Amino acid sequence: MAVCLITGANRGIGLELARQLAARGDSVIAACRSASPALDALGVRVESGVEVSDAASVADLAKRLAGQRLDVLINNAGVLRVENFEAMNFDSIAQQFEVNAMGPLRVTSTLAPLLAQGAKVAIITSRMGSMGDNGSGGYYGYRMSKAAVNAAGVSLAHDLKGRGIPVGLFHPGMVATEMTGKNGIPPEEAARGVIARIDALSLDTSGTFIHAVTGEELPW
Repeated sequence: MAVCLITGANRGIGLELARQLAARGDSVIAACRSASPALDALGVRVESGVEVSDAASVADLAKRLAGQRLDVLINNAGVLRVENFEAMNFDSIAQQFEVNAMGPLRVTSTLAPLLAQGAKVAIITSRMGSMGDNGSGGYYGYRMSKAAVNAAGVSLAHDLKGRGIPVGLFHPGMVATEMTGKNGIPPEEAARGVIARIDALSLDTSGTFIHAVTGEELPW
């Protein structure tokens, strides 16, 4: 039985990841800013009050988890805002950087002492962070923050290799959640794909950018 910690686990794909991992017998720690009735109903360990953009909040989570072994760390918490060239919002862009790029790096760095030898780290990213796949522009904060977290993930893959810890960068597909206005594939399908990629993740595939549903390697 693996011990899996998921950030942003109170709704959307994070909630579905918690549901599916718990259903197959893994021990789930659901970290979130605030719990939800759906999350509470799962019967997993909930650690609320966790804001991945705040160093003190993440440090407090580490204190609460002191002595806990983690086998899988899934950095899922994220935020999407819409900017275009005619309506630029630099505060919004900065917020997305703090959550989407700095958040996974902050969580992984802070919780690294709890990661077991051979544990796995997953970062839920997006092909919108791909420069080679950008055919429409806009979404400056989301695109830039996801490109940045992709760069962080590759560096983490190198830095954690000595501990036998692979790092996966997974695009779950466009998932029908509140973030996307309920447009896209069902969270159940996206979560199944992410879990399958985490299960298959190894040091040989560490640091690669993968579409979780199709398994294709995506362009940077």
